[in-house]
Amino acid sequence: MERDSNLELALFLMRITTAIFMAVWAVDKIVNVKHAQAVLSAFYAWKDASPQILMGIGIAQVLILLAFAAGALKFWTYGAVFLMHAASTLVGWSKMIPPYGPTASMTFWAAVPVLAGIFALFLLRDRDRMLTIGS
Repeated sequence: MERDSNLELALFLMRITTAIFMAVWAVDKIVNVKHAQAVLSAFYAWKDASPQILMGIGIAQVLILLAFAAGALKFWTYGAVFLMHAASTLVGWSKMIPPYGPTASMTFWAAVPVLAGIFALFLLRDRDRMLTIGS
């Protein structure tokens, strides 16, 4: 397959910035457990998440994101990142629909193009070769 340096650079930048974007939320579960508990309670209906479980989830997410940022195990890590963000986007639907309703928050709409970008990364994972492990 012919290499396209512009495409590879674009995919690299999408991968790295997505990893950074999602790392903020993963690390939050480790260093700011009270905030993570409030988010889970408000959006995921998980009222009694223990700090240990949240830290474990946060650590697992950080490890997935590090592998994703390195371009390792692409099918699994790109897929996992997509599913993580899809879940967080879907639970915010009540803040998006209707977009101008009393509970609407336009900032939640930012998750939608990010989700599409992560899906594009998953679809183009074999073309994402810049600074990756194993390809």
